[in-house]
Amino acid sequence: MATDEGTTRATARVDSWIWAVRLTKTRSQAAAACRAGHVRVNGERVKPAQAVKPGDEVRLYHAGRERIVKVTRVLTKRVGAPVAAEAYIDNSPPPPPREHVALAGVRDRGAGRPTKRERRELDQLRGIRPS
Repeated sequence: MATDEGTTRATARVDSWIWAVRLTKTRSQAAAACRAGHVRVNGERVKPAQAVKPGDEVRLYHAGRERIVKVTRVLTKRVGAPVAAEAYIDNSPPPPPREHVALAGVRDRGAGRPTKRERRELDQLRGIRPS
């Protein structure tokens, strides 16, 4: 496969590829996800040095959601976002809508402990029933 400025090869390390296509912010985050078992290539858990090639399916659980991508181009160096988006096909389920995310009761800094009435209101907001 032809290389453009040393960024494209036939294979690349999975942690390097995940970082290069901007699925994680840093390569160390990508490597940590691999070591923790949050990365699968073609259904198998992989170590950070596992090679990926075009046609492989990479599943990454990161930041509370699962990303499912198919490798179309192997990159070894981080590139701009438009080029990175061309390196994979995203088959991930859409992120959950914001209204489904649970709201947490937030108090102003220095407001002190909540009163009994405020605690009851917070419990009602969270869906906790008194025992």
